[in-house]
Amino acid sequence: MRVLIVSGSSGGHIFPALALADLLNNSGHQVQMVLPQDDLKRRIPIDFAQTVYIQGARLNFSLSKENIIGVYSFFRGAWEALRIIIKFKPLVVVGFGSLNSISLIFWAWLFRIKTIIHEQNVIPGKANRLLSKLVDKVAVSFIQTNKYLDISSDKIVLTGNPLRRDLVSIERKEALDFFKFKEGKFTILITGGSQGSHRLNATCFEVLSSYQHKPDLQVIHISGLQDIAWLTEEYAGTTLAYKLFDFFKSMQYAYSLADLIICRAGATTIAELQKFKIPAILVPYPYAYAHQSANAAVLEEIGAAEMLLDTDLTVDKLRNRLQEYFCNHDKITTMRNAYQKILVSDATTMLSNEVLRINA
Repeated sequence: MRVLIVSGSSGGHIFPALALADLLNNSGHQVQMVLPQDDLKRRIPIDFAQTVYIQGARLNFSLSKENIIGVYSFFRGAWEALRIIIKFKPLVVVGFGSLNSISLIFWAWLFRIKTIIHEQNVIPGKANRLLSKLVDKVAVSFIQTNKYLDISSDKIVLTGNPLRRDLVSIERKEALDFFKFKEGKFTILITGGSQGSHRLNATCFEVLSSYQHKPDLQVIHISGLQDIAWLTEEYAGTTLAYKLFDFFKSMQYAYSLADLIICRAGATTIAELQKFKIPAILVPYPYAYAHQSANAAVLEEIGAAEMLLDTDLTVDKLRNRLQEYFCNHDKITTMRNAYQKILVSDATTMLSNEVLRINA
């Protein structure tokens, strides 16, 4: 089967799209990925060989020079998408959201090619809300998403959010050896997502530096590219046991070792936390607050995580939260056990089956 997969440029779109592409490709199907051409390659390594790029576009509802350029870029990308459809002749087109997926899904619908979209967040994005009325099937990561889609429930299927195949649990000793860490220490993992978060980086470092003489603490900090230089210098001036990365691909080692994670609440991150059952302090990204706070609420409601709004992310408040974990290790156990309330499926396989079934 020839399958065309289109994704936006954020990690939340790309990682599940790549997971599906890899599985279908390894199963003998012809798969082509379509991504927006921007600074993507510099931010997220794309290791799927059958990848092509179209002109990316960003639009808003204002009359500005940037928006005029955005309209031109959108239609240029739509023309390039049409050429890809004609050349590749897909039997199924799968979209993972964002403005850049609209043109490919539209052309597929026009040519009566089977279509399916995947929504990673609890609250669907604008593109997927629009496309949900055109496509043959809508796959969702959360059952709560159904109430936000004004379509027949027969079109909706709950698959979960696809994760990369290499995200498997690692034995603790192997993970400790990977980071050259010691057993018996409390491990905190910090990550602001694929693009990083300066506010999260700065606040977490200031809090952790006040604990640098705490002997039973070790830190894995994934900062993003923009903050790596100054954090390298700052961490070097502490006595903390730490590992610092701008981007870290082998997340299975970090997840397998983490006792607590401080992070944003992107859909992919939430799915990974569910898989590895990691207690979390979730700080929803303020410019996608509705999406990320709804994602975070799924884990907060079952007691596996607590939410801290970006506006409340201060040194004092974060220090007080961490002190609770340091003084009450039973809290970590309780939060890990809370994940048992959520059924974690093999989302990649389930979505792959839906893609293959839709053309049957």
